[in-house]
Amino acid sequence: MARGLLGIEELERPEIEEILDRAVAFQAHGGATFAKVNTSTGKMVVNAFFENSTRTRSSFEIAAKRLGADTLAITASGSSVSKGESLVDTLNTLVAMRPSAIVMRHKASGAPHFLSRYLTTPIVNAGDGTHEHPTQALLDARTILDRCGRLEGLRVTIIGDIQHSRVARSNVHLLSRFGVDIVLCGPPSLLPREMAQIASGVTLEYDMRRAVRGADVIMMLRVQLERIHEPAMQAGEYFRFYGLRQEHIELANPDVIVMHPGPMNRGMEISSEVADSQRSMVLNQVENGVPVRMAVLERVLLQ
Repeated sequence: MARGLLGIEELERPEIEEILDRAVAFQAHGGATFAKVNTSTGKMVVNAFFENSTRTRSSFEIAAKRLGADTLAITASGSSVSKGESLVDTLNTLVAMRPSAIVMRHKASGAPHFLSRYLTTPIVNAGDGTHEHPTQALLDARTILDRCGRLEGLRVTIIGDIQHSRVARSNVHLLSRFGVDIVLCGPPSLLPREMAQIASGVTLEYDMRRAVRGADVIMMLRVQLERIHEPAMQAGEYFRFYGLRQEHIELANPDVIVMHPGPMNRGMEISSEVADSQRSMVLNQVENGVPVRMAVLERVLLQ
């Protein structure tokens, strides 16, 4: 893996496997709490979040601290960007303070890649616009492995606002490395045909019942209303055609698991009956965010 982590697209399968395997050592097993390993004592991680986040930001902060690193949190409203300073100048100011790594989220697609050309400090992409969210895909894969024991040969159906989903793109890049049968499903306005060209093994489906039939994993996505400039379906109409309900679970494989990167819009993307069922891995995904991000940060900080 190159210095930092800008996206899944740039990773080879062995690099992905190494991160996923290392994350197991950081998981809390048998009801135990996460252990503090102190492999990165003396390191400094700057969490620069220029877009709202709860799960990812908290998860990275906890991960860094459990590695023994110090952390500094920067937000758009609390930085000089709000005073008109360019993003490059703001990040260069931070780099002058000699952090070991910068974890960055930004609403502009490609922002971490752009900045990586100018900064000497490694950047970990915590989500850039509609482009990629690499650590989300990694924790999703870890969650699937924990429950299913494998990735190869699975049928994974991803449903919702595919067009604006960096989670979908990163998952497609990752899962395709392992020969997963990937089905992307959503309204035609939110499922562009070019998504089928991202990687091999991807098919598009606009009918939800056909999409979930035989699925081993159903991954729901949030409708990103803040990125949609044209009128979208009303919540009730969307739920009718693309909201996950028990009737869909019965069409999938008997051991199907349900995932969602959060935040969930109950009654629009998923029913409470399914979200709170034994099939739901939503909280397992949140929990796996810490060990997976520990594995990523450790690689970046110790290289």
